[in-house]
Amino acid sequence: MPMTMSLDAGTEATRKMREILLRHPEVLTVVSQHGRPDNGSDASPLSNVELFVPLKNFDEWPRGLTKDKLTEQLQREFSDALPGVGFNFSQYIQDNVEESISGVKGANSVKIIGPNLQKLEDLATQVSGQMAGVKGIADLGVFRVLGQPNLNIRIDREKTARFGLNTGDVNTAIQARWGRRHHDGAGGRPPVQPDRSLRALVPQFAPGDRAIKVGYQTPSGATAYIPLNELADMSVDTGASYIYHEGTKRFIPIKFSVRGRDLGSTVQESQQRIAKNVQLPPGYRMVWAGEFEDLKLAQQRLALVVPISLVLILMLLYALFNSLKDALLALSGIPFAIGGGVLALFFAGLPFSISAAIGFISLFGVSVMNGILLITYYNQLRMGGDDSVSSMFKAAEQRMRPCS
Repeated sequence: MPMTMSLDAGTEATRKMREILLRHPEVLTVVSQHGRPDNGSDASPLSNVELFVPLKNFDEWPRGLTKDKLTEQLQREFSDALPGVGFNFSQYIQDNVEESISGVKGANSVKIIGPNLQKLEDLATQVSGQMAGVKGIADLGVFRVLGQPNLNIRIDREKTARFGLNTGDVNTAIQARWGRRHHDGAGGRPPVQPDRSLRALVPQFAPGDRAIKVGYQTPSGATAYIPLNELADMSVDTGASYIYHEGTKRFIPIKFSVRGRDLGSTVQESQQRIAKNVQLPPGYRMVWAGEFEDLKLAQQRLALVVPISLVLILMLLYALFNSLKDALLALSGIPFAIGGGVLALFFAGLPFSISAAIGFISLFGVSVMNGILLITYYNQLRMGGDDSVSSMFKAAEQRMRPCS
């Protein structure tokens, strides 16, 4: 929910979420966690809601309904009932893994890094607008960093000096007054953030706190009071509600998931649209994190590991047969295995992924093992006196399976 929403204000929205989920007969029950744990083990804001939704067995679902279709229905219902609230659908435990690799509550994230928060907000709006038009993008949302209403008090040193005061005296008066009106059990101090660039205080005060009066000593020794607005410039504006940092640099995250399409082509299309329509100013850059970052790293590792593996396999085969021709023949089944694997992915409607790449590596091993059995048996038959054609047919008939 919006970062500035209080715990009490989010209770009604949380209740609506549970009601929407329980309207679906596929849902067994709903357990909600609103806010953050009391022990501080999770740094989630008070506006965060997590819902654990156990589902019935798939054979009890209506015919034709899948988890993806149920997710789409829930997304539409949530958007209609709770505008302005961002949702992310994931698996239990998997969401923790996704959060650890993306840095935010989402499977993937785009991090726009730069110094100015307002500029980051504007860029995030442009980037999310471009990504919204890409097929496969789901759970798109911007983690806003602005939105906290602040009462800014900029103390005028010249004015305070006229009354024999300094900035520390004024700050003490502000803290003492706030402590009487809003005592928090920790010394009565307000949540004050020193703005060193402006030499000001940025406390979160109620409008009535503008009537604070500061005491000073008159020449006669009596104590007089002067309104705070005579000693400081006061204004109300919107400040930072949450500031993300990475490597000491500020950034704003945009979270997203990919459904109904492979991750690589979806992100590639998003990058092309952003590069064409969004101009990053000097000093700003963009980082793609999460599952996509892991995909690129895994592809780089596989680009190195697979050729090395094939070379090692060839060396082992040559040591086994003592013949380069037989070693290459044993490897010749790999291209056909790749072709069959690609067709299997196509007809199954599955995209090429790291899991599929690992499966192909296993398939290489099965193909080479089959080649070893065929060529070994073929050589045995040839040594027994059979001709080449007869040996080939017998080997194919009796050693078709990798294991016998």
